[in-house]
Amino acid sequence: MSAATTYRRCALITGGSRGIGAEVARRLAELGYDLTLAARDQAVLDSIAGELRLDHGVDVVTVIANMNDADQLLRLADTHADRFGRLDVLVHCAGTGTAGPVATMSAAGYHRMFDINVRGPLTLVQHCLPLLRKTAKDNPGAGAKIIALASITGVAGEPGLAAYGASKAALVSLCETISLEESANGVSATAISPGYVDTDMTAWKRAELDRAAMLTTGDIAELVLAITRLSANAVVPNIVVSRSGSQLWRA
Repeated sequence: MSAATTYRRCALITGGSRGIGAEVARRLAELGYDLTLAARDQAVLDSIAGELRLDHGVDVVTVIANMNDADQLLRLADTHADRFGRLDVLVHCAGTGTAGPVATMSAAGYHRMFDINVRGPLTLVQHCLPLLRKTAKDNPGAGAKIIALASITGVAGEPGLAAYGASKAALVSLCETISLEESANGVSATAISPGYVDTDMTAWKRAELDRAAMLTTGDIAELVLAITRLSANAVVPNIVVSRSGSQLWRA
């Protein structure tokens, strides 16, 4: 039996109850990953966890966790470590966003976006790094991966999304620095920066942008899977995904 088949891989996914996070969970479960799913709604978490257990026979742990609550993030990391004792993939899908011009941007909205989109992922990474390093050491060929959902607005500015884009630019930078500091330990981080994806979070755009013109959650999940298949030698700092059309750098 090869080393790759002597253990069960596992992943921790924030925002794992719906949208991109739920689709990533489904794709990883299909590959046999055991999962810890974190979100804010226990009923929705229980629903997808039950689906994954029934359809794929994987172990799924659910944890209520707000990304701006440091104590809950510590409990999330500890719950995963106690249950599985390893962490192959940490996927940050939880996030928040508010549209509005720079001139009227509220301090509260700005701080909330940075708390959830930047500080939360950073805090969770800090809690999970010992387990990620251990998993990478035990499996040097594959290493361990951190994948964070950023946004194309963190790469190219979009009117009305200054604070959101700034928080996602910070997340991209965070992923780059994690790889610089931790890839020698077998842990690398990748940001995925898509344009508008057809989820609940983009419902506010549907009056002006047809859902059929948006990226799909499956598009993003496929990229997540591709990253998990890379060797520890491969570091991918950021993947930008634009929608089809005549303008490349647009949300």
